[in-house]
Amino acid sequence: MILGAGPAGLTAAYELSNSGTPCVVLERDAVVGGLARTVEYRGFRFDIGGHRFYTKVSLVQKIWRDVLGEDLLTCKRLSRIYYKSRFFQYPLEPLNAIRGLGATEALRCALSFLRSQLFPTLPEHDFATWVSNRFGRRLFETFFESFTEKVWGLECHKIAAEWAAQRIQGLSVWTLLRDAVLRRFDKQPKTLIKEFQYPRLGPGMLWSRMKEIVEQRGVPVILNAPVESVQRRDGRIVSVRAGGETYYGTHFISSIAIRELIQKLHPAAPPNLLVASKNLHYRDFLTVALMVRGRNLFPDNWIYVHDPAVAVGRVQNYGNWSPEMTPDPDMSCLGVEYFCNITDALWNASDAELIAMAKREMVQLGLVREQNVVDGAVVRMPKAYPVYGRGYQEGLAMVREFLATVPNLQLVGRNGMHRYNNQDHSMLTAILAARNVVGARFDLWNLNVDRDYLEAGPQISNEEIAALERTQPLVPTAI
Repeated sequence: MILGAGPAGLTAAYELSNSGTPCVVLERDAVVGGLARTVEYRGFRFDIGGHRFYTKVSLVQKIWRDVLGEDLLTCKRLSRIYYKSRFFQYPLEPLNAIRGLGATEALRCALSFLRSQLFPTLPEHDFATWVSNRFGRRLFETFFESFTEKVWGLECHKIAAEWAAQRIQGLSVWTLLRDAVLRRFDKQPKTLIKEFQYPRLGPGMLWSRMKEIVEQRGVPVILNAPVESVQRRDGRIVSVRAGGETYYGTHFISSIAIRELIQKLHPAAPPNLLVASKNLHYRDFLTVALMVRGRNLFPDNWIYVHDPAVAVGRVQNYGNWSPEMTPDPDMSCLGVEYFCNITDALWNASDAELIAMAKREMVQLGLVREQNVVDGAVVRMPKAYPVYGRGYQEGLAMVREFLATVPNLQLVGRNGMHRYNNQDHSMLTAILAARNVVGARFDLWNLNVDRDYLEAGPQISNEEIAALERTQPLVPTAI
C-alpha cells in the first residue's frame, strides 16, 4: 500500500510493478504529481514552482528517459536576481553586480565590506551576522536578507548561522573576484553553459504518464482518497482507510506529511509521539499564474525577487522552460510565487485579490504592462516546504524510534521524511523502499547501497548517492 501519488509514491509503484509486486496507490487530490504536478488552465500550463530535471543518479535519469523519451527536452538555464529595477546575474558576478548597483552604491558596499573585515561582529550565532561579516552589511541587505525572509518567514537574525555556513560554503567576496579573473582568461566557453532537462508539457507530464504505465501493469491509482486512519495491530500496520474505503496490505510506504500520518494512527500514537510530531512545521506556497500578451517578456526561466517593496518572491516564465507550456505563441504565462503560511492573510485572500496583487506587483517591477494582462489563476499548495524549526530534530528522532518498532512501514519523499529535498532524492528513497519490500535492507534515512541485492537490479553506486546528497537544497534552522 502506497500513500501519496507524488514523485515518491508513483516511483515506488513504478519500481514495485517492475518486479511484478502488486500494490495500490492512494492519493488525496484529483490529480497526481503533488508539488511536481503541472496545472492546466484554458490551455496554459504552469508548475507549482519550477522543477528542473537534473540528477547525479543514473537510475533516476534512466527512469526519466524511459518514461518521457523524446518529450524530455534540454533547456538552457538563465536565472537572475531582481533588486530595485536592476537585474543581477545569478550566481553573482562582481562586475555585473557593480554595474547594477551603480558607482555610488558599489562604493558604499565596498566600504561596508572593509568595515566587516576590520571590525567583524562577534559572536556570529545567526545568519545575518555570519553573512554580514563576510560580505558587509549592505551586500547582505541587497542580496540575502529580503529573499531569505520571504521564503522562510523568519527574520535573518533568528536563523542559525550553521545554515549560512553550509548554504554559502566557500563563497566570499574574495572567491567571487578570483573566479571572475579566472573566468576572464578561460578559453573554454562550455564552463559558462548551464543546461537542465524538462518535460515538453511540464513535470506533470512525467507523473501522468507514469500513472498510466503503472495502471497498465495492474496497479490501481485511486484519486480523491485522503487518508482517514491508519490501523495498526501487534506492532504492524494492517490497513488504511481512505476515501471511505478500507485497504489491507502487508507493507506500507508513506509519502504523506509525517505529522498527518502520526495523527491518523489507530490506536492512537503514544502521547509523546503526538506532541513531538507537532514540532514538524511547514512553509506553504501559492502561485498566481498570469496570462500576458507578448512572447519575450524577459529571457529568464525564473527571476528571484529580492526587492523588499513587493511580496512576490520569485517569478517563473514557463514559455522559457518549454514553448508548449503556452497555447498561443504570442502569449506568455508567468508564475508569480508567494511563500506564506496557511494562517497568513495572504493565503486566505480571495483569488481575485491575489490576481490583482500579482498583476500590480508585476507592473510595479516593470516586467509587464497592465493592459497586457488578460487572465489569471491561483493554485495553493499547503506543506510545500518542510521547515526545520525549534524541536524538529527531537521530533524527527522520536518518529524514527517509533518506525523501528513498525517493520512494515517506510517513509519516503519530501514530506514523508520531513526533508527539503529535490525530486531525484524523493525518487531514490522510493526506489530503495520498494526494493526493501522484496527483500533488500536499505536505510532510507542514511542512504547506503546493499551491494549483494543490487546484483539482481540496476546499479546505484555509493559515489552517485554521495553526489546526490551534495545537490540537495538546505533549509535554515531557527534559533
